[in-house]
Amino acid sequence: MTLNSNMNILIVGLGVMGGSYARALTKKGFRIRCITKDAADIEYALGEGMIAEGAVEVRADWLAEADLIVFALYPKTFISWIKENGHLLKRGVTITDVSGVKSGVIASIQGLLPEGVEFISAHPMAGRERSGVAFSDDSVFTGANYIVVPTEKNTEKAILLCEALGRTLGFLRISRLDAEAHDRMIAFLSQLTHCIAVSLMNCNDAPDMEKYTGDSFRDLTRIAKINENMWSELFLLNKDALLAEMDAFAKEFADFRALLAAEDAEGMKEKMRASTAKRMKFDKPKGNTAL
Repeated sequence: MTLNSNMNILIVGLGVMGGSYARALTKKGFRIRCITKDAADIEYALGEGMIAEGAVEVRADWLAEADLIVFALYPKTFISWIKENGHLLKRGVTITDVSGVKSGVIASIQGLLPEGVEFISAHPMAGRERSGVAFSDDSVFTGANYIVVPTEKNTEKAILLCEALGRTLGFLRISRLDAEAHDRMIAFLSQLTHCIAVSLMNCNDAPDMEKYTGDSFRDLTRIAKINENMWSELFLLNKDALLAEMDAFAKEFADFRALLAAEDAEGMKEKMRASTAKRMKFDKPKGNTAL
């Protein structure tokens, strides 16, 4: 399935992810409208040619004309928006999102939607550590993963449409996960890594460290330049799964520390060999393997 080039696509929320979607879709020939709260963001996007039109107020006529709406909002803001404006959505429209947590969000949104409006959730596994439309960049989608998170309430047509959106944006590998599996996976692959980066940056206050560092430290801590509002919300929404992963990491770190304390070189080497073999699987694949 492919996206119809005549499809009316509306993006709600023009931050770094909404802006990146807008850039990618505009380059593919779609006429993109956007609703967002900051007029300066709309002015920037218009100047960059990322969108055709923008508004800071909810436009009932735009909602009525939209075939596909992408909500690029924080989870709680997304839910609040649907509570206030969901009645304006037309029958037959498909909506999707970019939220980093799924279980509570999907259930809440699907329970609020009017008859005939379908929400198919997705998670683009790409982004920037900076926030704001000025940092949007659709090149981050190239070679990246895109996860579609269907429920029993979704039709196969909507799922395929969401997957087609991922391909159009440029994602390489597209997969499906249920909400609980997604949240367990994301607690480890994304949320734990951000916690580690934040903790690493905060565990040593020695002055002038930036004068001596190498690329390994920069690579490991890139995501410590973090959007505290978004990530604290995501952590709390996925608290139980994230705590479990933090406990597992703490145990593994303690085990490695014990090997070092005991001067067990072979034990440390075994850990390193295992990590090297696992890490090889995470290199971005070459070629188009989208499903």
